[in-house]
Amino acid sequence: MKRLADGVAVLLLAVLLSACGSQPEQAYGGQTESLKPTGQAEASQPEAEESVGESAEQNSSGNEKTVENNFADGEDTEKPKGGGSVAEENPFDFETKTVTLNSGYEMPIYGLGTYSLTGKTCVDSVTAALNSGVRLIDTAYMYHNEESVGEAVRNSGIPREEIFVITKLYPNQFSDPEAAIEEALEKLDVSYIDMMLLHHPGAGDVDAYLAMEKAVEEGKIRSIGLSNWYVEELEAFLPQVNVTPALVQNEIHPYYQENDVIPYIQGLGIVVQGWYPLGGRGYTAELLGNEVISEIARAHGKSSAQVILRWNLQKGVVVIPGSSNPDHIRENTELFDFELTEEEMERIHGLDRNEKHDWY
Repeated sequence: MKRLADGVAVLLLAVLLSACGSQPEQAYGGQTESLKPTGQAEASQPEAEESVGESAEQNSSGNEKTVENNFADGEDTEKPKGGGSVAEENPFDFETKTVTLNSGYEMPIYGLGTYSLTGKTCVDSVTAALNSGVRLIDTAYMYHNEESVGEAVRNSGIPREEIFVITKLYPNQFSDPEAAIEEALEKLDVSYIDMMLLHHPGAGDVDAYLAMEKAVEEGKIRSIGLSNWYVEELEAFLPQVNVTPALVQNEIHPYYQENDVIPYIQGLGIVVQGWYPLGGRGYTAELLGNEVISEIARAHGKSSAQVILRWNLQKGVVVIPGSSNPDHIRENTELFDFELTEEEMERIHGLDRNEKHDWY
C-alpha cells in the first residue's frame, strides 16, 4: 500500500513538474504571438507619422526647392506631376512648367490674359508673349478679340499643338451654345480650341456645358471648364453634368485669396486658374506697392509682380496676367529661378482682405 502511495505521489509530482515546465513556455509563446504585432504597430506608427510629417514638409517647400536647385545646378531631380489636391502636393511640374489636366492634356502654368486688348494691340501683345516663351493665351467672346488672338497664333510660326488657347462662352450665348461654339472656332481659326469655359453662371449654363461636352466628343474642343464658379455654385452644378471640369478660373490675388475655395476645387481634381492675379485695373499700383510684398521682392531681387505670380504658382494656381507692354510680359515669365519661403508665403497669406475687385 505504501508502495502504491509512493507511486501515486511520484506520478503526481511528475505531472506537476511537467505542467510547471510547459506553462511558462506556452504563456510566453502566447504573449509573443499576441504582442508581436502590437509591438510592430507601435514601432511603425511613429515611423509612419514621421513619414507623413516629412512628406507634408516636403510638399510645402521641398518640391519647389528641388526645382530651384535643378535650375541652379542643372541636376535632373524628380518633380511633382499631376494629380493631388493642394493639401497633398502641388500638382504643377515646375520643370516643364505645365500641369496635367484631368482630361489628359498638359497645360502651361503661366500665360497671358487678353482682357481689354483688342485689334493690333492684342495681336502685338500675343506675339510678344509667344516670342517670350508664353504658350498659354486666354481670351473670351466678351473680350471681342478672338480674331486677333487667332491671327497672332497662326502667324507665330510656332506649331499649333505647342500653344494652348482658352476661350469662353458668355451667358447671352447659352441659349444657342452650338452656334456659339462654331462662332468661336470660326473667329479663332486655329483648327481646334484647347479649353472652353463658361464665363460665369447664368440661365441655361447646364445645357451650354452639355453642348461643350458634345463638342469635345466631336474633336472641336479638347478640354472644358468653368469661370467664376465657387463652392456653392459647383455643388449645385456638377451633379447635372457628365464631365468634370478640367479647369475653374476665378479672381485670385493677395487681397482676395480664396483660401477655402482653392483646396475644395483642387480636391475635386480640377486645376485652378487665377484672373486679376495682380489685383486688376485700378488696384494694381496699390497691390504692387504693398510693403510686405515689396520687402519680399527686394530680398529676392525680383519685382513685386513676380513675387505675387510666384506666390500663386506655389499655391497651385495657374496665372494669366494681362499686359500690352513687352517688357512686362517678359518679366511675368521669369518666375522659375527663385522660390518663396514658407514664412514669406505666410506673410502674403496674411494680406487677405476678402476684397473682390470685380462683380462676378
